[in-house]
Order: sequence, then C-alpha cells, then structure tokens
Amino acid sequence: MRVLVVTAVGAEADSVTAGLSPGVPVTAHRIPGGHTLRRCPDAGTGRGAETETTVDVLAAGAGPAAAAAATATALTAAVTAPGTHGAPAAPGYDLVVSAGIGGGFAGVAPLGSIVVADAIVAADLGAETPDGHLAVEELGFGRSVHRPAVLSERIAEALDAVHAPVLTVSTVTGTAARAAELTARHPRAAAEAMEGFGVAEAAVRHGVPVAEIRAVSNAVGPRDRASWRIGEALEALRNAFRLLSPVLEEEAR
Repeated sequence: MRVLVVTAVGAEADSVTAGLSPGVPVTAHRIPGGHTLRRCPDAGTGRGAETETTVDVLAAGAGPAAAAAATATALTAAVTAPGTHGAPAAPGYDLVVSAGIGGGFAGVAPLGSIVVADAIVAADLGAETPDGHLAVEELGFGRSVHRPAVLSERIAEALDAVHAPVLTVSTVTGTAARAAELTARHPRAAAEAMEGFGVAEAAVRHGVPVAEIRAVSNAVGPRDRASWRIGEALEALRNAFRLLSPVLEEEAR
C-alpha cells in the first residue's frame, strides 16, 4: 500500500515521520516544483514485503492553493510512464492524508485531542450576501465538501479521535464573532485548518481516496498565542501516526 501524507510545514512532517518510523532513518526524494518527499518504507510495521506499507510525507506549504498544487504534483509524479518493452507503469498512491495541527471548536475538540474528518469542508468558498454566506453549490457551480474515504471511520476508532467535519479556511479564525458564525453554519464542525480541502480536491481529481487528521493546538476563537499548545499538538500528531500504522498495515493485506 502506498500512502501520501501532506502537511503544511516541516515541523508537522517531522511529527508524522517520527510516528510512522520511530528511530528509523527516512529517505528523501525530490519531485518537480522543488518539493521533497520523505519516504517511510514499511511504515511502523517492521514486517516484510508481504505486508509492506510505504508512506511518503510531503510538506506542501500553507493554505489550500499550495496544498492542492503540491499534492497534485506528487500524485502525478508517483505514476511514471510505462517503460520500454512493455514494462508496466509504477503504481500510484492508494490513499492521501492531509495532516497537521489546527484549531478545535469549543466543546467538541479540546487542546491536544485528535480529529479525523468525516467531511472536508471549504468553509469560506462561496459568496457573502446581506443574508449571510452562500456556499459555492448554492451559487450553482463547484463544490465545497469532500467526503473522506470509508477508511476514515476505522482511523478515527484506532486513534480514539473525534470523527466530525474539519473546516478548511484561508484566514484562520481570530475572533469570537467569526467562531460563532462558523459554528452556526457548521454545527458539527470539530476543527479548522488551512489545507484539507486543497489536498482533497487534488486527490479526488486523481481518483485517490482522501482522509484528514488534525491535532488540536488552539481553540477556534479570539487569537491568543499565549494559550496555544503547539508542542503538545505536534506530540499528539506523532502519537496519532504511531497508532495509524497498524491500520495501514491491515489495509495493505
């Protein structure tokens, strides 16, 4: 099984690789666009090729546009043209995971908790009107929601995670009013981040299932950097990917 994990920044990629391959050196592979894939072969299993899972970890940059572009590049690069004399094409990815830290909605996802998306929502894709926000579907074109792979439910159970919508925003929430607005429009939302929908858009267009995993570093609401727990969230992310390894191994069989 081949899995692509897409984070925004290097610190998140560090936590993911540490969880998947503790104490094992990973290899680096350059792909077009100046990006580097960190490869975690046989991730976390310590088994032979019969159950081998290979995970590539990509730090794509912040925001949905950067995430979509880098994910699409990696997905394209994973499938090579057939070789000479009828050699088969290299296999592509079986799953794409958007991962990292993010904000948690009060009463749903506390600091340090893990959220696995059951919907990946572009929360600010649409139009503002005197009567409020209109999602892009209501405008008659496009989509603002991707449904994750069926596997996401198993992932949530394995990680003891909240299984609920994760919102993708281009501007991180920094006021109580904005948090209340998002909660009113998306009452089941557990977390917000900046890359999930971009990753999902690229994955879906390549026909690859997608999932999103977020470790909560701060509360969605007034911007208060003193209350952020980034270190704890990165550690929670590392542990989440440690727990994820057996799920991937089982799926690969």
